[in-house]
Amino acid sequence: MKSWISFLLPNDEYKEKRILYFYSEGAIILLLTLIGMIILNNYFNLDADTSLLLSIAIFLFYVSIRYTMSGMEYTDIATERAYRKELRHIFVRTSSFAVIYILLYLVFTGVPNNQKEWIDIIAILVGVSLLWFFTSYISLKRSYKKNKDLL
Repeated sequence: MKSWISFLLPNDEYKEKRILYFYSEGAIILLLTLIGMIILNNYFNLDADTSLLLSIAIFLFYVSIRYTMSGMEYTDIATERAYRKELRHIFVRTSSFAVIYILLYLVFTGVPNNQKEWIDIIAILVGVSLLWFFTSYISLKRSYKKNKDLL
């Protein structure tokens, strides 16, 4: 079945079905969060922007965590050799991102003027890179265990 959301879904039927479950669960949590925000707004004066952004963040966080923990991203990783090769690939991808990000940052915004600006940009870069690496690593580890058990 084709829909306007099809471009977000993989071609694999199993993965597609699981991701649709994750989106559906996330949508229900989003709905409950928004209802909770409406109720809380009667007792506390909540800012609309903050409420909406928090609700969207909860949805995205839930779907991302469910996908990462499902262990279905790396379907072809079943041997120790393939696991190590993909782990190196994840490390190279994350490192490449960090280098390209810092270069583009310097090109578009210029060199930071003081130490505080350098610390801010490095902290953001390290935080995002570590988050990306660890989510990829966890997904790889779960996929490897799941694929190894299937063999």
